[in-house]
Amino acid sequence: MQRQARLLAITEFLRARKTGVTAQQLAERFSVTMRTIYRDLDTLREAELPVLAEQGRGGGYALDRHYTLPPLNLTAREAAVLCALGSHALSMRLIPFPDATTRALEKVRGVLSSSAQRELLTLIKQLQFVGVPAHGAPAGVTRAIEEAWFSQRALELVYRNANGEATRRRVRIESLVMERTLTLINCIDEALGERRQFRLDRIEKASLVE
Repeated sequence: MQRQARLLAITEFLRARKTGVTAQQLAERFSVTMRTIYRDLDTLREAELPVLAEQGRGGGYALDRHYTLPPLNLTAREAAVLCALGSHALSMRLIPFPDATTRALEKVRGVLSSSAQRELLTLIKQLQFVGVPAHGAPAGVTRAIEEAWFSQRALELVYRNANGEATRRRVRIESLVMERTLTLINCIDEALGERRQFRLDRIEKASLVE
């Protein structure tokens, strides 16, 4: 079995199981070595598939049950509205999660038939949005903000204030506020133990704390 096909088969195998499965069971099921299975599981995690390692009886490797939603049957009209709103949100930087939004839009388009996709493209071309884009931020910053928000992890920031002074902060995100031209991030400053608000466009660097 080719590796790409095996990765897909492993994903579907984990999705169908009610309990965890050991690496040994996976190796036997797909006729490969344990080392190969561990590499495959790492590859799936790098592709953002939530493969969890559960301990105890009935444990092993399992797919997070909250990863997928029940199947949806979207018409081209419904998909066009979702894709148009998503594209508008990306171009206007309405939410600081471009990667998650892009992946979601790709999945919406991907479930449509060829004829529905053609109709979708026609409908989207007939929709236009005009406005003032919000202040942007480097792609690395928005990716770190996105991951920290969804995984509830701490961030190391390099932040430049209104006076042009750059400081390093360690924070945890509590909430986000999207104004017309600004994205504001409400955080707990772990060094000071205080709530602070930061402008997304003034964050020069951001990295997740291990």
